[in-house]
Amino acid sequence: MFVRKLVYYVAVTLDGFIAGPDGADPTGPDGFWPIPDDYLHHLVAEYPETLPGPARQSLGITDAGSRFDTVLEGRHSYEVGLRAGVTDAYPHLRHLVFSRTLGQSPDPAVEVVAGDPIATVRELKRHDGKDIWVIGGGALAGALYPEIDQLVVKLAPLTIGAGIPLFGRDAVFAPRTWRLTEHTVLDSGSLFLTYTRAQTGTESA
Repeated sequence: MFVRKLVYYVAVTLDGFIAGPDGADPTGPDGFWPIPDDYLHHLVAEYPETLPGPARQSLGITDAGSRFDTVLEGRHSYEVGLRAGVTDAYPHLRHLVFSRTLGQSPDPAVEVVAGDPIATVRELKRHDGKDIWVIGGGALAGALYPEIDQLVVKLAPLTIGAGIPLFGRDAVFAPRTWRLTEHTVLDSGSLFLTYTRAQTGTESA
C-alpha cells in the first residue's frame, strides 16, 4: 500500500532563511530572490503542481503532476496571496490553511483548519492519495516538524543575513538526521536536494 509522506518542499538561502524579516514574498515584484530560467524550467518539468495557479495559466501548464495532491499553508503565508488578490493560489490541489484567527475561508475551495496541525496531518496520512506538501511558512513547518518525512530543499546561491528560518522563529531543539536521496545541480547555482528522514532509533522525538 502506498504511504503518503509529508514533504516540506521549500526554497531556502545558503544561510538558512526562507523569507526576509518581514515575511513578504521574496520572489514577488519587489522581492530579492531571483528566478533563473533553468530553475523555472526544472520546476515545470519536475514539480508542475507546486507552481501557483496564475503562473500555471500564464505558462500554459496543465500537467497535474505526480508528487502532491494536497498543500498545507500557515495563515501568514496564505495572507501574502490574499494581499495580492489571490484567494486560492493552488486551485488544482486540495488546499488547507491553518489558522485559529482567520475564521471563515475567503475562498470556498480553501479549507481553514483551526485544530491541531499534527492531528490533521496524521488523519490525512491515513487516506489514499499523493504526498502532502507543506509550503510554509516556517511556523507551520516548525509545528509539523515531528511529522515531516521528507525535505525537498531548493537551495539558492543567495545569502540575506537575517530573516525567517527554515522552521520558523519558535522551533524547538530536536536533532534529527536525514538521508540525501536525490539531488540536482543547476548551471545557475541552485540545488534541489531531497532528504528522507533517517530512522536511526536515536533521534529526538
